[in-house]
Amino acid sequence: MTQPDIHTVKTWLLQLQETICQQLSDTDGGAFAEDVWQRPGGGGGRSRLLREGQIFEQAGVNFSHVHGEEMPASATAHRPELAGRSFQAMGVSLVVHPRNPYVPTSHANVRFFIAEKPDAAPVWWFGGGFDLTPCYGFTEDVQHWHRTARDLCQPFGAEIYPRYKKWCDDYFFIKHRNEARGVGGLFFDDLNTPDFDHCLRFAQAVGDGYLAAYLPIVERRSAMAWGERERQFQLYRRGRYVEFNLVWDRGTLFGLQTGGRTESILMSMPPLVRWEYNYQPQPGSPEAALYRDFLPVRDWI
Repeated sequence: MTQPDIHTVKTWLLQLQETICQQLSDTDGGAFAEDVWQRPGGGGGRSRLLREGQIFEQAGVNFSHVHGEEMPASATAHRPELAGRSFQAMGVSLVVHPRNPYVPTSHANVRFFIAEKPDAAPVWWFGGGFDLTPCYGFTEDVQHWHRTARDLCQPFGAEIYPRYKKWCDDYFFIKHRNEARGVGGLFFDDLNTPDFDHCLRFAQAVGDGYLAAYLPIVERRSAMAWGERERQFQLYRRGRYVEFNLVWDRGTLFGLQTGGRTESILMSMPPLVRWEYNYQPQPGSPEAALYRDFLPVRDWI
């Protein structure tokens, strides 16, 4: 088995952040502001944020590399044998909240963990994925998203896309609402076989595949006309995004439990959002179609 190469992973992640920011900026016409920060417990990061753009109301793309003497509870909950080990965690995480309600919100991340202790082999793994959260669904958009996900998985085995699609459907599920957050994509974690080089190549394929999956949808929908009705529904649906991130998301919990930078961790939150008591979409409306035709889990290919 090839040995983990932290320097190679970090170099790639920094370049991935650069590439994604540049292409999102080119699409929008706006510029990202950069905030470099240090974590008191060890490590730091580079946060980039585009706000009030022509297409993206807010887009945040974070790089972080943090380390510490003991793994946090969120990282050892399903791996108790790692408790007490020192750790390094690095990754790129992004969330894009478009201005136009017809353009879906998107999320992606790729990350690498390594846990070490004296006189023992390091334990390492990759994780990540990408998922799509529309307010108004379009079948051709969701099919393109999932076909891109399937195609990037194909060189690694025919079984990879179905496995990681199901993991995404299961993970991005708002249990207290009994409702999917969106239309899914890919999600994987604890990836460390067959060897480091193979796992790195897969993580790179996922990171590189995000823009290929998302930007054609942005270009297709960003010129669609919308009004106050669509805006209010968008703000309401953003509330689901907040609920998932604060209640269920392991990445958010990991960042907060490790003393990460709160501003960067919560940069995924939408800039504006609303809640409405016992909201029910009008039967037969485009809003009702989201719940009927898109949020239930299905095979999109």
